[in-house]
Amino acid sequence: MIYHANKGQTSYGEAIGIILMESFMPFPPGCPGNATSFDYPVRYEIVKGANMEKLVYQGDPQLLQPFIDAGWRLINEGVKAITGNCGFMVLYHDLLTREFPVPTFMSSLLQLPFLSRMLRPGEKIGVVTANSKTLTEDHLRIATGGVEVPMVVTGMQDQPEFYGAIHAEKGTLDFTKVESEVVAVTGKMIAENPEIKIILFECTDLPPYAAAVQEAFGLPVYDFSTMINYVHSATVRKRFNGHT
Repeated sequence: MIYHANKGQTSYGEAIGIILMESFMPFPPGCPGNATSFDYPVRYEIVKGANMEKLVYQGDPQLLQPFIDAGWRLINEGVKAITGNCGFMVLYHDLLTREFPVPTFMSSLLQLPFLSRMLRPGEKIGVVTANSKTLTEDHLRIATGGVEVPMVVTGMQDQPEFYGAIHAEKGTLDFTKVESEVVAVTGKMIAENPEIKIILFECTDLPPYAAAVQEAFGLPVYDFSTMINYVHSATVRKRFNGHT
């Protein structure tokens, strides 16, 4: 086998490129911003100025060009697919997919149409988001491509430890407290909407608690990690070993 160098590329083997918002918060294993969340190498690129205020609260359209620039830097370094580390990046998804020559998937919410096809009539998807007050119809319309998806949305914005660690960026995160908050918020949503049969986490800070939610309620839980692993498995196919 002959390997070829790519001009401008300084490292190899990182198929997934992750565009990071600018933040001051710890990322426990499970968050896309923690490289140990994956069984394969990933490459990161930070977008300066894409902070909580501009991205989650404002949906600032002026962030589009910095996202484009970050994506091209990742592509020039050899990544085969591009994602992000905030579900609210879905606002820029359609424009970024037109810009980049590699598969681009900027939000875990993009899984909604696929997941809805698993439901029986009358069943729903329960979406847990970082902030249900700023997750708008525009976010959901872009994520679903206009397809009607039966869902219930609840938010983590009123939970003290989650708010302090993620929204207020105090610089610390009590894992046990946030896990309890996530389980409680999800449980309340399910109790009020027993037709929920699938859970989807919008926020990239929630996957670390997916196992606890599944243990508590026995439902499948989808998030950024399930989406990234899915795309990676298709982008870097491996030969099967076995026998007949």
